[in-house]
Amino acid sequence: MIPDFLKDFEEDLKKYEREFVQIKAIPKKEKLLEDTLGLKESKFLGKPFFPKKNEYPKDKNKKPMIMVAQLNFEQIPYIEPFPRDGILQLFLSSTDWYDEDYIIVYHTKEELNELPMDDFSFLKEEYYEESPVFKIHQLLFEKAIDKGGSEDSQFDYLFNGNDYWDFTEKLTEEQEELFVNYFDASGHKIAGYAEFTQYDPREDNNEQNKDIQILQIDVDDYIMFGDSGVAHIFISKENLIKKDFSKAYFYWDCC
Repeated sequence: MIPDFLKDFEEDLKKYEREFVQIKAIPKKEKLLEDTLGLKESKFLGKPFFPKKNEYPKDKNKKPMIMVAQLNFEQIPYIEPFPRDGILQLFLSSTDWYDEDYIIVYHTKEELNELPMDDFSFLKEEYYEESPVFKIHQLLFEKAIDKGGSEDSQFDYLFNGNDYWDFTEKLTEEQEELFVNYFDASGHKIAGYAEFTQYDPREDNNEQNKDIQILQIDVDDYIMFGDSGVAHIFISKENLIKKDFSKAYFYWDCC
């Protein structure tokens, strides 16, 4: 429910609302190389689905990468213009992930019928020592509505001429707490507004300022990018519609 002191802005703010999918990440007890989830299950870490005929992703040093996130869109509530099927994966270098050594892979519905790789003995436990995700997580999904976000450059609403931060300075301590909670963009999610610890990289880039957030991985009990950092995958709406994830990009920042 919208706070009383925002009632005058309610109709305008509805135009900024965005549908998103909230992700509940459930840590598993299994060791990192003992994934019991199915190869096609949505997950953080674990064994990925990967066609046996394809070359497994390697980092810039030709070392096998680790699969940090896998999204099976058939298991996820549909949001336009996201795919209804296929699997999207984020692979990171086991040693240089913080230096943007990543690969984003999308397997189409047809490719999911390929014979999958089943021997992952080339992945060593030491590869996970610097991983920003420390345990395998099972993922559950639920649709929700984002109201806005303090750091997302696409939430540019002005409250009587004041931007988000200027308006908070005019609020009481109690009002500010309600305000921040109402426009909370944190958490693991698909789509919606993005949360940043530093700034939105899309803000000053004319080619990226309208890009859509595909995935946000936030701080959790067994997840942390750097010092309380948050990770994202972004893509343009045009390429998302075309399912051209070769144009998607990974970004993270921390305190």
